Amino acid sequence: MIPLLMACNDGTEKIPALTVDDLAVTVTPQENREYSYTDKKSGYWYGRTHQDEPIDWFSGWNIAMRRIFSDYAIAVDGKQLLRQEAKTVTVSPDCLTRRWDAATERLQMVDNMELLNIGITDVVGDSIAISLNESLLKNATVADDALCYTPVESDTNIIKIVPAKPQKVAFDGKWLKVPASASGFVIAFGDEARCDSLIAIFRSSGNRLLDERKARMNSLLADNTPLHSNLPELDRSLAWITLTMDQLITEQQGKGIYAGLPWFNSYWGRDMFISMPGATLVTGQFEWTADILKDFAKLQDVREGSETYGRIPNLATPDSIIYNTADGTPRYVIEAEELLKYTGDKSFLEAIYPAIVRTIDQSIAHETDESGYLLHADADTWMDVKRNGIAGSPRGNRANDIQYLWYSELMAGSHMATLMGDTARADEWKAVAERLASNFEKDYCDKENILIYDHLNADGSADMQYRPNQLFCFDLIKDDLFKQKVTRRVWENLVYPWGVSSLEQHDPQFHPQHENWDFYHKDDAYHNGTVWLWNNGIAMQRMIEYGQVETAWTLFKNMNRQALHEGAVGSLSENADAHPRKGRQWAGRSGTFLQAWSNSEQLRVWYQYFLGIRPDLMQGVVTVEPKLPAEITELETSVKIGNGRLIYRYANGKFDIRLQDVDARLNLILPNGETKENPIFSGVDFCHPDSTIDFPCLKQRYQE
Repeated sequence: MIPLLMACNDGTEKIPALTVDDLAVTVTPQENREYSYTDKKSGYWYGRTHQDEPIDWFSGWNIAMRRIFSDYAIAVDGKQLLRQEAKTVTVSPDCLTRRWDAATERLQMVDNMELLNIGITDVVGDSIAISLNESLLKNATVADDALCYTPVESDTNIIKIVPAKPQKVAFDGKWLKVPASASGFVIAFGDEARCDSLIAIFRSSGNRLLDERKARMNSLLADNTPLHSNLPELDRSLAWITLTMDQLITEQQGKGIYAGLPWFNSYWGRDMFISMPGATLVTGQFEWTADILKDFAKLQDVREGSETYGRIPNLATPDSIIYNTADGTPRYVIEAEELLKYTGDKSFLEAIYPAIVRTIDQSIAHETDESGYLLHADADTWMDVKRNGIAGSPRGNRANDIQYLWYSELMAGSHMATLMGDTARADEWKAVAERLASNFEKDYCDKENILIYDHLNADGSADMQYRPNQLFCFDLIKDDLFKQKVTRRVWENLVYPWGVSSLEQHDPQFHPQHENWDFYHKDDAYHNGTVWLWNNGIAMQRMIEYGQVETAWTLFKNMNRQALHEGAVGSLSENADAHPRKGRQWAGRSGTFLQAWSNSEQLRVWYQYFLGIRPDLMQGVVTVEPKLPAEITELETSVKIGNGRLIYRYANGKFDIRLQDVDARLNLILPNGETKENPIFSGVDFCHPDSTIDFPCLKQRYQE
């Protein structure tokens, strides 16, 4: 297929980009891979390519955090077409296609419509039929032209199943049968009037709507982030990760980013703002970013006297809002400043500045100690799991990453206060940040043991557990040699080839696998050994900053391999085991099959650190500091910045990097061709699982 080309403003710059059709992945019955689609609003479909009976809790159609129905089957002339017997099954970013000798099936969703299209074409027979798994349905009613059910979990609505082309239907209690000329089925959700409206719209304009959905995806790849290199696997994996990431950018209750599928189809503030750089900034979706920030400012806790007064929600669902995190709000403020750097446009600030004032003033007045550190509860960091009300990884009351985020929030807030003409607050907030920074190195850094304390306890004692959070704190430390040593030790103690572990493997609390129910509850492992793919981002960033590009690249490639060849098609999972299961060489995935911050951190590190593109339009400069691995010999890409873009080409050892329609100076920092050996990293390697970890000891400890 001819690559889609992106034409730049002057009509001369063209960069090849893959299309949705180019990205189709063929899946075998043995692989039986997971896949997902969203309607960019509040619904998603989740399935397995060759599964004939649903085995997953959230299988099928889910809308606004309610399960609608779990699966369906199709038949030709009364014979069910078993998925295990399909000749081919391909997953594309916009469509699942199964082909048998007797028919071809296509499953598709439509943007912003509560509707499924199940096309059935190339039929060898007279009739087609569909049967829905009724485990989540009740009250089947049939009319001349439709079958309706009531979803058990959303019983004020119905689903309505009709032929794609109007036909009379026959229902025998299990199968809804129509002539083959109907070309498939359409399923709508809502009240009866809504269902009828959706069906009428799709019957009259369905092809256009599906084409528009595909065009939107193609545009994201071609207009926002075109990529063409000498490594087809790199191009394909990043295109897929971009599009599955985009599945999670939705409008369920205002604009936001789902934390992950299947069970986090809601807005988690912490996850959202960790994800924002890779999800919407490096991909040039600046208006979405501003809208998310404005919508979440409206959800801030403004109840004076509340324990969480001033916080941005940690969890916002259609049914509730919860504020139980200390890091979501600082990340909100940080991302507001990062949007300014990408666009130079401060017009959105007026809408959100009162929220920024409220949160920073409240924290200074009520949540800081004499050193300027932000105080918080045991489970108020990203390591937030609780079981029976007890924190699984208690990090109160001064976690190291929270102090970095608080410092960054204060500095970003000071900058935005200056832009708003609020000089008194700008000076006050900067002074608090500087006081914190002046204390951090002496209070948190153990230079003898090469450790940045994970947290300070309420009594002032230091926590000595070895965790990845210390990588976030480097801006608060001046000793660069110490930071290099920490980076190496973290890499060798926590970074496996499949991702970054949440706890060092020789810690007494370490749990090698996320789910190993014979020995412990999975929540005990969640932040005590389980690998978290989103931490790969900061681990790779630090290695790249210290010249260890090839080592970081190995981890990056491993993640790309997962997206293309393992687990859910095109997605990066939430977690993985630290130690592979017995008899296996590679660790298994766990948690959500598609996690926003896993995808987004892969994209962020690619653009900001491998490509090295870091704009700051508020300062009128775009810095580009390429750190490409040796395996990349040719590369063409383009990135949206402000109202223009940056054109980036590399071939024959030379870079051609230019700004188009960007009112800024290009600060190009190119490698000089010399390779300098850094003795700190000589012989650095991944952490390797220790086979002496004894499961029975864990079991005995938990029984006791």
